[in-house]
Amino acid sequence: MNSEDVSRYLLEHPDFFEQHAALLTEIFIPHPHGGRAISLAERQQLAMRDKNRLLETKLRELIQFGEENDAISEKMHRLSLSLLGARDLDSALNTAYFNLREDFDVPHVAIRIWAGADLPARPEFMGATIEMCAFADELVTPKCGPQLIEEAPSWFGEAGPNLRSFAYVAMRSEQSFGLLALASEDPERFYPEMGTLYLKRLGELVSAALLRYLKG
Repeated sequence: MNSEDVSRYLLEHPDFFEQHAALLTEIFIPHPHGGRAISLAERQQLAMRDKNRLLETKLRELIQFGEENDAISEKMHRLSLSLLGARDLDSALNTAYFNLREDFDVPHVAIRIWAGADLPARPEFMGATIEMCAFADELVTPKCGPQLIEEAPSWFGEAGPNLRSFAYVAMRSEQSFGLLALASEDPERFYPEMGTLYLKRLGELVSAALLRYLKG
């Protein structure tokens, strides 16, 4: 009888160790983490402990993710209320900047808009290029990672040369009319594989708020 025969026999007779319970303490196998030999019963206990530790870790991660999502939802709610209270375009822009920097802890925020008439003399309405507009048109979902727009660092003033990661969110109604850019010196703050659901919702909120004051 070889090991496969033994395995097959035990699978076909699940009550074997109930009938021969003493074997659980008499058969010794190597400890999974090295060292002394242990009984089958001890090995089973160790396996259960390892499994429980893994489940506890997964549970803690789920709780953490849930708490983080709740916190982001609260921030989105506060941003919504603040934008609803904006009385004009300048107020809406300043509200978006303040909330993103102070509440969402985004160190650098820039907005560029190229649609509308009678636009004020603010940096947000200057310097839009054909390439930038085309980039936003193709941006179905937010894109994160390193610099993707050549002129983007210049939007952030003196901090521009030191920025290492960016998040680009198209602002749109039926078509794009602007671009929201978030940036950080931390190369891991915005990375290509990160989830973008809340970034997309963020873009929708800011878009809706600004569209109220952009004249066609």
